[in-house]
Amino acid sequence: MQRVPFAEFEPKLAKRLEELWGRPVNLYRALGNHPALVAAWTEFANSIRHESRTPRVLRELMILRSGQLQRSEYEWAQHLKMARKAGVREAQIAALANWRDSKEFDARERAALLLTEAVTAGAVSDAVYTEVSKFFDHSEYVELCITGAFYCMVGRMLDAMRVELDDDARDYAPKLP
Repeated sequence: MQRVPFAEFEPKLAKRLEELWGRPVNLYRALGNHPALVAAWTEFANSIRHESRTPRVLRELMILRSGQLQRSEYEWAQHLKMARKAGVREAQIAALANWRDSKEFDARERAALLLTEAVTAGAVSDAVYTEVSKFFDHSEYVELCITGAFYCMVGRMLDAMRVELDDDARDYAPKLP
């Protein structure tokens, strides 16, 4: 059962959320109980999604893996459709939980997934950094770390608030693998 009610947005915030995302998803409606934080959250999320240098397909793979690792059905459901739209292949989606043994991922994708798992575990070793650095410059490394860390926060907040799936996600997304 959801722990916080859906909030009504102040007109200025409602307008900005609509500009960014269309109809706000349930996560934003729950976060709306704190208007200043949901405003900052959505601007930050927008920057990660639309102002990044690394390919969106790569970041969506990271987000899906984060959802798997955290057992976040909501994160998985919301980003599955975004990942498909960005160009993540169905074979990659099916193989994501076992990416280490799959031939569906190239070296850059493997490095990003390795980083995702390390960030999610809170243990980015020198070996992980060295491997990721083979494929990404410092700016891209920061961007990927932020992506991994932000979507850990998303999963943790979804769990803490027990946000209900959006209606369109219930019908659209298969269960979390």
